[in-house]
Amino acid sequence: MRQESRFQAAAAVHSIDHFALNVPSLADAHRFFESFGLDVDPASGQIAGLELRAADGHRWARLLAASNKSLAYLCFNGYAADLPVLRTQVIAAGGTNISPALGDAGAGFWFHDPDGNLIQVRAGKKTSPDCKVPHVSAGAAADTRGACTRAEAPRVRPRRLSHVLLFTTDVLRAVAFYERALGLRLSDKSGDLIAFTHAPHGCDHHLVAFAKSSARGWHHSSWDVASVDMVGQGAAQMAAAGYARGWGTGRHVLGANYFHYVEDPWGSFCEYSADIDFISAGRDWPAGDFLPEDSLYLWGPPVPENFVRNTEV
Repeated sequence: MRQESRFQAAAAVHSIDHFALNVPSLADAHRFFESFGLDVDPASGQIAGLELRAADGHRWARLLAASNKSLAYLCFNGYAADLPVLRTQVIAAGGTNISPALGDAGAGFWFHDPDGNLIQVRAGKKTSPDCKVPHVSAGAAADTRGACTRAEAPRVRPRRLSHVLLFTTDVLRAVAFYERALGLRLSDKSGDLIAFTHAPHGCDHHLVAFAKSSARGWHHSSWDVASVDMVGQGAAQMAAAGYARGWGTGRHVLGANYFHYVEDPWGSFCEYSADIDFISAGRDWPAGDFLPEDSLYLWGPPVPENFVRNTEV
């Protein structure tokens, strides 16, 4: 069922710059994310920890030492001219403005969302794609081999961050806040269980998603690869490194991307994702409200019980 027309803010962020994740063990984090195919380096600047880069060279994440796993902060990029409007929208929507905090503290502005997540908004480059990135088919012509040997398989290296998913105590409240504060728009949802939002300047089907829980929490980061073959190859790469737990391989209904989720050492997930739906700049996407059975997958193995568990509760 298509949703009715929703509120549209005067200004909007255009992409995620990076996220920062608290983790109990930097050594475990280094091994996991390096096995996943990301470059892991010591953090630069005044913050101790690690930094994650994909094949595009962008610094997509910071990993900070802490007693428990949690989101430290999430940083969005916007156009410089939009920052004063965005700040006004955040306060009007109920965001709690705070003094400069972690990371590049003096850049942009910081606030807490209704769940208490720490958010930074600053002027920065657009990291989300401007158009649909071609999906690479693994098909082969007659009389040729369609696959290489296992020994010849290249190491899977994600091209970029696609999106993140957060647990929230109130999915519909979270969507309404991010619509009014940061201009994100609803892509699709399933009742009050899960919702997907995109940026209106050209964006994957979802930039930030929200899933219902009894507390806030970090569920997963999703990383773009070139094909469903690379999704499956990434799963094999992680299993060989000792990370066989997760969910996949399958295909989503909402977003339509092929997926394989790998469980990290703290009970959250990293997703290999290919061929996600793309929403062009200024496009009126026909957001829908889908049945719960369509909220997670079109095909694939059954959903494991721990996939929907918030380990931060």
